Amino acid sequence: MNKTKRNTCRLVFPAKSVNEGFARAAVAAFAALADPTVEELADLKTAVSEAVTNAVVHGYRDYPGDVTLDLALLEGNLLRVKVRDKGVGIADVKLARQALYTTAGDERSGLGFTVMESFCDKVKVASRPGRGTTVTLEKQIRGRA
Repeated sequence: MNKTKRNTCRLVFPAKSVNEGFARAAVAAFAALADPTVEELADLKTAVSEAVTNAVVHGYRDYPGDVTLDLALLEGNLLRVKVRDKGVGIADVKLARQALYTTAGDERSGLGFTVMESFCDKVKVASRPGRGTTVTLEKQIRGRA
C-alpha cells in the first residue's frame, strides 16, 4: 500500500567524499520533521553515510558524477531515503550485499550493506551495470513523544 507523502526533498551533489557529511546533515535536518530520537538520527546518518560512500567509491570509481538523494517523509512517520548514482552499477546485487564482499581492495571492509541493514527497517538495492544503482533505505521514526 502506498502511503501519502507528508514532505519530500531532492538533493543532487558531486560524488566526492567531502559531500558525505553534507548528506548526513541534510538527512538529519529533514528527519527532524518527525521528531526522532537521538538514536534514530544516529542510525539514519550512519546508513546514509554508507550508501553515499558506496556511490562515491564504487559507483564512479575514477570518473566524475553526481549522487541524488530523494527524501520522503510518509504518513505514520516512515522516512524513505533513496541514494542514486548513474555510475558503473552492480553486476550481482546478491553477492554485493554479502558481508565482507568488496570491489575496492583491501582498504574497504565490505560491510556497507550490512551496516545499512542493521540501522534501517528496510533496504532495497536496484542496479544495472553501466546505468547506476539506487539504494532505498526506510526507517520508521517512532520519535520522542
